[in-house]
Amino acid sequence: MPGDTYPKFRAAAVQAAPVFLDRDATIDKLATLVQKAVDAGAELIVFGESFIPAFPVWNLIYAPMDQHGFCRRMFDNAVQVPGPHTRRLSEIAKRHRVFLSVGVTEKGPLSMGTLFNTNLLFDREGTLLNRHRKLVPTWAEKLTWANGDAAYLRPEETDIGRVGTLICGENTNTLARFTLLAQGEQVHIATYPPAWPFQRPGSGAHDYNLTEAIRLRSAAHAFEGKVFNIVASCALDTDAIEQLSQGDSKMKELLRATPAPVSVIVGPDGELVADPVTGGEGMVVADIDIAESIELKMMHDIVGHYNRFDIFHLEVDPTPNQPVSIKAVTRRDEQISTESSQVTPQNAQDDTASSANDRPIAVVRAKAQ
Repeated sequence: MPGDTYPKFRAAAVQAAPVFLDRDATIDKLATLVQKAVDAGAELIVFGESFIPAFPVWNLIYAPMDQHGFCRRMFDNAVQVPGPHTRRLSEIAKRHRVFLSVGVTEKGPLSMGTLFNTNLLFDREGTLLNRHRKLVPTWAEKLTWANGDAAYLRPEETDIGRVGTLICGENTNTLARFTLLAQGEQVHIATYPPAWPFQRPGSGAHDYNLTEAIRLRSAAHAFEGKVFNIVASCALDTDAIEQLSQGDSKMKELLRATPAPVSVIVGPDGELVADPVTGGEGMVVADIDIAESIELKMMHDIVGHYNRFDIFHLEVDPTPNQPVSIKAVTRRDEQISTESSQVTPQNAQDDTASSANDRPIAVVRAKAQ
């Protein structure tokens, strides 16, 4: 007698360079690359960290006072969610009937300064399923991005499985990873930058090996959770190096010498399921069969039989971070007199009140951060 069946699909991790700090041209390039992935049979297509409009490598190589020009260009080309550029991404996903994951730098509609490192996940209908903001920007990234929250720290239920996302260093955050796994994650998306300069060439110090760091984290999450891990990095092209170096030959040398990014797809046993792309642009494509996790989980299921929930307890607050809390009241709720502290009872009759007096007004109280 036949039993349950589980999703099978093809995934593509796209390692590409954005058109540096040009939001519209980068989305045009993304549309072309999505078509190539679709031609390869992909149903889930993943792009790297802050692919739109670029990863802020300048945070890592310049003093804060020397970054103003890059900061302004980043803000001008950041993406509002929702907004016209998220609609374009939605249309691309819908047109090709694919799941589309892309890293963006997000700006809100109110503040003229705050940015977030955000990953967007669209479904086949172009619906925005998930907008995860990086919980803690890493090291110098704090000069560009604010802290995110856990409002979307969850896997999304889809016809290709339960899909979760973490950004770069979050894949080293054990509790963030466990939070996704404990909610039933089956397919993990991890995104990374094009470069991570950490030491100057010739300093004699051991540089941060981005290539190996990505491989280690990718295998660790897949193996521990018995999930598939779709890992996409960005690439650093000649144009970006030219603009970042600003004519400084030593800075150009530094950018060229930094360890390369890598994109991989890892199976639930921690092994690569396709050849990786290292350094330049390319695409990793692999077939995913969710059922492959079953036998491996018989041995270690850290969100089930291979844990001690009577000993360990993790609590997550999914409340979105907001600068204020708005409470709606009516005008007769706020009968404040300058001569008396007495407040008119809410049930008191006021025959002179017009319909305008019954409209809700806002009482704003600052929320502790």
